[in-house]
Amino acid sequence: MEISEKPLTAHIDEFLQYIEIERGLSQSTQVNYRRSLYHLKQWLCSQNKEHAKPHELTTEDIWQYRLYLSRKQDRVGNTVSKKTQNYHLIVLRCLLDYFTLRDITAISSRKIMLSKINDDKQILKFLDTSQIKLLLETPDISRSKGLRDRAIFETLFSTGLRISELVALNRTQFNGIWDQNDFKVSIIGKGNYPRMVFFSERATYWIKEYLKDDSNTYEALFVSYKDSTNKENRLTARSIERLMKIYVLKAGIPTFASPHTIRHSMATNLMEQGVDLRSIQEFLGHRSIVTTQIYTHVTNKRLHDIHKKFHDGNNF
Repeated sequence: MEISEKPLTAHIDEFLQYIEIERGLSQSTQVNYRRSLYHLKQWLCSQNKEHAKPHELTTEDIWQYRLYLSRKQDRVGNTVSKKTQNYHLIVLRCLLDYFTLRDITAISSRKIMLSKINDDKQILKFLDTSQIKLLLETPDISRSKGLRDRAIFETLFSTGLRISELVALNRTQFNGIWDQNDFKVSIIGKGNYPRMVFFSERATYWIKEYLKDDSNTYEALFVSYKDSTNKENRLTARSIERLMKIYVLKAGIPTFASPHTIRHSMATNLMEQGVDLRSIQEFLGHRSIVTTQIYTHVTNKRLHDIHKKFHDGNNF
């Protein structure tokens, strides 16, 4: 092991190259890691430790960083969730593991313990069909932007796409849509795994309506209508999250709703219709059935309702 003469923060760019080239992490994960490490740099600067070298980071520093994360507030004044705090700690762990891999002296990543998250707070949030209907019908389809937003929401509910997968869609993938009542496209999802996603007749209809705008010559399927220096003009995940917050308020549906909530709602809807867990796993692109099992809460509730209604033990 060698002691690095460079500050810890000076290793960050090399670390990001490492997770891209050697770890093969997706572009969206790389962006999230960069954001997380920005928080670490902020904290180091606030402690006058921006020049601290990897071997100078102590267990006390780790503790103080955890306190910083636990007290950090978002834009609306709420403290960040335990899950988000843990994510920042996981990124720091990965950075320390990188130092070990490069034979750079630093504190062991095993010194960083994650916070225990109360399972009761991990209740899956989703919208029922009436709430989804309200959301879908909220955009003003007489305007190009509203037509685009309707197509976005219809796509999310029909396919269960992750938001990163949605924004990556290109117009050329839909060249054959015009003579189809429903449609399917092949995508490269999380972890660079390919899968097929299916568009319902209604979702196909609204994408066709959106694509009738011949003035859109960009490669991206969903584009921004604001002036942008981005030559591709692809709508970003952040933009979709922001516009959905506006529509959620207009529709009067629960404010927790996000693009990922629609993904949960799609899976929950399938589960309620009796679709097997393996099929839902394929629709969502989960690599492990364990991830998909979170949706069994729907089956559990349905079985409880059946038991309560029909079991003689409830009627004595």
